[in-house]
Amino acid sequence: MSKLAEFRRLERHLAEQLAALEAMKGDKGLEQEIEFESKLRALLGEYNKSLRDIIAILDPQNDSKSTRTAPAPVKASRKARALKVYKNPHNGEVVETKGGNHKTLKEWKAEHGSDTVESWLS
Repeated sequence: MSKLAEFRRLERHLAEQLAALEAMKGDKGLEQEIEFESKLRALLGEYNKSLRDIIAILDPQNDSKSTRTAPAPVKASRKARALKVYKNPHNGEVVETKGGNHKTLKEWKAEHGSDTVESWLS
């Protein structure tokens, strides 16, 4: 992508973002949330409390969960690919692969055709 095209794409994106921002500025719900947050922070400061203190007061069970370290998520592993063995009947050459991205296999498929090479599967 040329620099000019990238510049224009970014410029359009910025204009869209600015339009969305202006639309949100006039939203009554946003104004209420901003007012609530500022009053809440002032109240927290007045009583010298943090958000964690408030959470601990309102939900004591949640506090005990947050202090423990969560176990690492277990990744679901896929089934291992099966080994495929191709034997070229023309020269007796054997190729063992678990995928179709083997250099020699690609050359055979280009030369003899995919269906023919797949018939060489042992």
